[in-house]
Amino acid sequence: MSTILITGAGTGFGKEIALRLAAQGHEVVAGVEIIAQVTALREAAAERGVELEVVKLDVTDAGDRAQFADRDIDVLVNNAGVSEGGSTLDIPAARLERQFDVNVLGPVLLTQIVGRRMVRRGSGKIVFMSSVAGLTTDPFTGAYSASKHAVEAFADALHQELAEFGIQVATINPGPFLTGFNDTMFETWKEWRDDPSTRVFDYEELAFPHEQFDPEPVFETTVAVVTGEDTAYRHVLPIDTVDATWKQMDEVWARHQNEGRERAPLVQKAYDIEPATPAE
Repeated sequence: MSTILITGAGTGFGKEIALRLAAQGHEVVAGVEIIAQVTALREAAAERGVELEVVKLDVTDAGDRAQFADRDIDVLVNNAGVSEGGSTLDIPAARLERQFDVNVLGPVLLTQIVGRRMVRRGSGKIVFMSSVAGLTTDPFTGAYSASKHAVEAFADALHQELAEFGIQVATINPGPFLTGFNDTMFETWKEWRDDPSTRVFDYEELAFPHEQFDPEPVFETTVAVVTGEDTAYRHVLPIDTVDATWKQMDEVWARHQNEGRERAPLVQKAYDIEPATPAE
């Protein structure tokens, strides 16, 4: 059985993935952002009848990252992440910085620590919980999407750089899944310390502009990637959204600059859709 370190395991994808891997008998080290999540995750593990090690691991904290300098980890799952919603013109500087600190800099710096030990050992696997937003971009998700585009770049570089050392790299690219993550992205404006009168948009009127899916495929696929059952590099989920993702990526090549004053379709949908709308 492998020793697996999962960041952001206090909630969402990370929590369920940690519990499922522990149920398979793996030695799971579940990192949570704040100390208050430690007890909650231990209780969840007890309820499921599984054992895992829960540690405080805020990926932006150098001291938290340093605790793994002397530990051998077989698989690192960089799952920790936050999502900042809002127009690129409106998001305050401090919120932009946090978006990249949590989603990019923290995970990469942790990967340096864990990855060097993998290189010395001659084996290992690094899995990045990226996003479809790392391949495409929607309105009001520019900051989050930019952070995930950066994750994709680091993952691609590592895939090439670490091949000779026997280290595998993979990405998980979830689309819109109904975990609460996407909807709370469109509520982060409530924490901004700015002058609301200067904002381009009224965020009380907007919601995440996509119907959302049951997250089961993300759990199943990530577990399969971690355990080696699935050896593909990139995993766009749900599977039946792959073609639409390719189409959205290709359309950029034929795009022209804006003409006139027509509102973009997904901007309009953000006004029209209700939060947490499930996909049919």
